[in-house]
Amino acid sequence: MKKIAELKLDEQFENFVLIKNADVRIAKNQKKFIAFTFQDASGTVDGKFWGATEEQIQQFVAGKVVHLTGKREVYQGNPQVKILQLRLTKVGEPANPDEYMEKAPITKEAMQEEFNQTLFEITNARWNRIVRYLVNKYQKEFFDFPAAKRNHHAYAGGLAFHTLSMLRMAKAITKEYPQLNAPLLYAGVILHDLGKIFELSGPVGTEYTVAGNLIGHLVLVDEEIIKACGELKIDDQAEDVLLLRHMVLAHHGLLEYGSPIRPRIMEAEVLHQIDNLDASIQMMTSAVEQTEAGQYTERIFGLDNRSFYVPKAKEKEEK
Repeated sequence: MKKIAELKLDEQFENFVLIKNADVRIAKNQKKFIAFTFQDASGTVDGKFWGATEEQIQQFVAGKVVHLTGKREVYQGNPQVKILQLRLTKVGEPANPDEYMEKAPITKEAMQEEFNQTLFEITNARWNRIVRYLVNKYQKEFFDFPAAKRNHHAYAGGLAFHTLSMLRMAKAITKEYPQLNAPLLYAGVILHDLGKIFELSGPVGTEYTVAGNLIGHLVLVDEEIIKACGELKIDDQAEDVLLLRHMVLAHHGLLEYGSPIRPRIMEAEVLHQIDNLDASIQMMTSAVEQTEAGQYTERIFGLDNRSFYVPKAKEKEEK
């Protein structure tokens, strides 16, 4: 049986998949339908279940493994599946959600080791203590959670992997530009998205929490830094602490993107730029991997709804 990422246009298939998201909506005819995102280890695909009954709405919820029979289609430039048949798994059929979840490309243990080594490079005592305290306090969530519900690194371990990718870029940039404060940039990178463990519900059936919708992860992590300062007997109004708080509060770059303040120090601007770069590359990569050469990708919502052309394989250069 083919994986989601292997399906071709107009191909009919049947397979066991995980319901990643199941949003109940109202159609124009006032009947309810379920907007699904199905997932396996290779990726995701959307599909709509029209005319859903109350019983089906209760059955087909996020986190459940189902047997899906469908046809791969495209709607408004985006891949989707036409649902031909859908049922819950039976006794003896593969029903463990962990088997269908996309995961970070490197192990949790490898990521932990790389983070631990970087902590020694955060030489400012206050930044080091705050970062160590928060990473240790929320270690399980940090290494299990996705970085987003949908747009980028939206898989188990995605939050830590996104942060680690940014950390690697930060190290390369500080070598090229020694005028940057490397310990501040590293501390800001590690903490910048930690608030997502409060903004999101977890790696299975990821939804935004009430706090996530009403407050947002930038302010939520700032609150955690202030709490950490209280526990560690650190003055949260000291200049170096204010610099660290500014890093996380300004990392979305623009007020309309959710930052309460725009970057006002070089390290905060660099953090914003590498955050945007890593997220953009991941979104493009995911779309390109599901697109044949010579074709355009699906429209990517997080990149102004643009689609990207996948060049045909180049001829090997003569030696």
